[in-house]
Amino acid sequence: MTNPTTSTAQLMHDLQVHQIELQQQNEELRRAQIALEVSHARYFDLYDLAPVGYLTVADNGVILQANLSAATLLGLPRSELVRQPLSRYIVKSFQDTYYQCRRQLMETGQTQSCELKLLQSDGMARWVKLDVSAINEDQGAPVLRVVVSDISERKHLDEALQETNRSLTDARLQADKANLAKSDFLSSMSHELRSPLNAILGFAQLLDTSTPALTPSQLGSVAQIIKGGWYLLELINDILDLAAIESGKAALTIEPVALDSVLLDCQTLIEPLATRNQVQLRFPPPEPAHSVQADPTRLKQILINLLSNAIKYNRPGGTVTLACSAPTPERLRISVQDTGEGLSEAKLAQLFQPFNRLGQEASATKGTGIGLVVSQRLVQSMGGTMGVHSSVGVGSTFWFELNQTRT
Repeated sequence: MTNPTTSTAQLMHDLQVHQIELQQQNEELRRAQIALEVSHARYFDLYDLAPVGYLTVADNGVILQANLSAATLLGLPRSELVRQPLSRYIVKSFQDTYYQCRRQLMETGQTQSCELKLLQSDGMARWVKLDVSAINEDQGAPVLRVVVSDISERKHLDEALQETNRSLTDARLQADKANLAKSDFLSSMSHELRSPLNAILGFAQLLDTSTPALTPSQLGSVAQIIKGGWYLLELINDILDLAAIESGKAALTIEPVALDSVLLDCQTLIEPLATRNQVQLRFPPPEPAHSVQADPTRLKQILINLLSNAIKYNRPGGTVTLACSAPTPERLRISVQDTGEGLSEAKLAQLFQPFNRLGQEASATKGTGIGLVVSQRLVQSMGGTMGVHSSVGVGSTFWFELNQTRT
């Protein structure tokens, strides 16, 4: 038979153990409640202080929740946002954008984005981006999660960039018109000047060979007229060339041109100038295989210009070397190297400017300051490129590349 005293003691012991277990469970629940409250507070801190606005919007478009950033963005207390339709704060002309975004979300179930303007409490409109997604809460009607990002600064920059682009486009159109007017003027004036100049040159040459012969003093004066006339005619022809090229009216006949025959012609034409200036010419041996896509007359004009410059701006006893190379299978490079004074970086930056002779205006070497510019434009018109390498005291190498053909 069980001792009543023992049974009571056992029961008391069990009750004490159970009480301890309950106390431990209560302590665990209290700690879990504290952790949940801390987590909940942290969540709401993150939610409220997020750098973007967060809105929870009911299926009927009414705002259910809003964080502090969304309220600050609109300049309203958060309490005034809740239970108000979101569309109330959207600029009227952008409301269709918002409804279209919602419709696509409901049709596809995928997060949608749109950019529109929201009205602030002061009546000012601000550009924002909405990222809209849908969730189901407690198996009820879906609600919308709307992330509101302020993009007004980016939009202002975009608008400023577009305005700048419009201004640049207008400026370019005005510049093109002015350039065309300039080219037309130069072309017209050059034609008008060439006719009387030809008459002056013709009568001066008649005086030079007239009978009875002129006195030595008179012959010297006529020689100056003829020399100045030819220089002026060269200048007018260069201006006509430049005007025609810049206005797109230069007639070019692009065809395969064998380089060996062109180089031979150029060498023959330029040798007297090299002899007068005591400059030695070095031409490569003929390469019948080399052929380029070019206008044959214009190609010869470019080569003569580069060769004559290399001779005129060389030193007595110097050399001019012409070389051909193929930097790629499709391109052929023709280089004209001299042993003149060379060009500084400052002069190289001004090289391809019309009428700029880089300080040679007062020298005995005559020139128009246009020939090199005309040559560059012609090379470009034939699908090529032109460049230069130069070292002060060593010399310069002018080169141009054209599309190569094999014959």
